[in-house]
Amino acid sequence: MSFTEIVERESRLVALKMLAEQPDRRLNSSLMREALAESWAVNRSREWLHVQLRFLAEIGAVTLTEAGSVLIATLTERGLDHVERRIILDGVKRPSAPAGF
Repeated sequence: MSFTEIVERESRLVALKMLAEQPDRRLNSSLMREALAESWAVNRSREWLHVQLRFLAEIGAVTLTEAGSVLIATLTERGLDHVERRIILDGVKRPSAPAGF
């Protein structure tokens, strides 16, 4: 697996985790991009993040709504199932096991 693929898979997982932490399971791509850069050292363009979010939408992990130049991502049950380790989504890094496992 290339470094690019590793970053993409990790970023997709981080995006799903960020959505899972929101009370309404929604977040816009602008805020996600800032969080990826500040907290995870993944400093990529908005277009790059939109490609990752569209990938997640294609596999049913999120739904997307366009709002001007940003995308609003909403976590689906399928995406939450991946975050909570009930299923594995191809193309998304598998979450680490909780402590004690």
